Amino acid sequence: MGKQGGDSTSLINSQGLRLDGRRFDELRPVSIEVGVLKNADGSAYIQFGKNKIMAAVYGPKEVHPKHSALADRSLLRCRYHMSPFSTEERKNPAPSRREIEISKVIREALEPALILEDYPRTAIDVFVEVLQSDGGSRCAGINAASVALADAGINMRDLVCACAAGKIAGQIVLDIDDTEDKEGQADLPIAIMPTSNRVTLFQLDGQLSNEEFSKAFNLALEGCKSLYQMQREALIRKYFGKDGNEAGEQ
Repeated sequence: MGKQGGDSTSLINSQGLRLDGRRFDELRPVSIEVGVLKNADGSAYIQFGKNKIMAAVYGPKEVHPKHSALADRSLLRCRYHMSPFSTEERKNPAPSRREIEISKVIREALEPALILEDYPRTAIDVFVEVLQSDGGSRCAGINAASVALADAGINMRDLVCACAAGKIAGQIVLDIDDTEDKEGQADLPIAIMPTSNRVTLFQLDGQLSNEEFSKAFNLALEGCKSLYQMQREALIRKYFGKDGNEAGEQ
């Protein structure tokens, strides 16, 4: 259904459904594949709605230049990059300020989950390449990067799962896409370590009342928990096959 004069109320129809047919508390379709790059130590590919993102991990490895090495832990380096063909208009391949910021956000979201002190004087490089973007790519990238780190065998306290909630047409909804992000009133991406319920990423773009914030945060939290199950299942499929649950229990 087309927009009516740019009125954001057209983002939700009279049946309470969004433009893509989802209800307020539904995630976009998600699929995760582990170990897709043979030359990386760990890798994952995620389709999160129309987002298509590849994550690759290299390390632990020797640090260059050597003066950057940390005596007591590994140096985690993250690079988030959008391919020139990932958006509607061709993007300049040079890193933008937004990509540099999101690279930092992803590193800070992943770092608490990694036992970096097990790898002193080394570096772990995480590359997140966005092949196709449709809103929420930082959360999708964190989900893929976390799985890729696990695939690389890096010692971890927990996986990190990320999801956003937002406000469109005056309503709080889960997992906003690009159109909803551009025309909505707020966006709240979070990342958590689900076993300990520790928040590792918290951002808010827009304004929410106390009640709206509480609803959005809890909705994003439930989205994270659903994605955590998908991450675990993707890892189980690679290492135990299709009947991973049974194989893991035997």
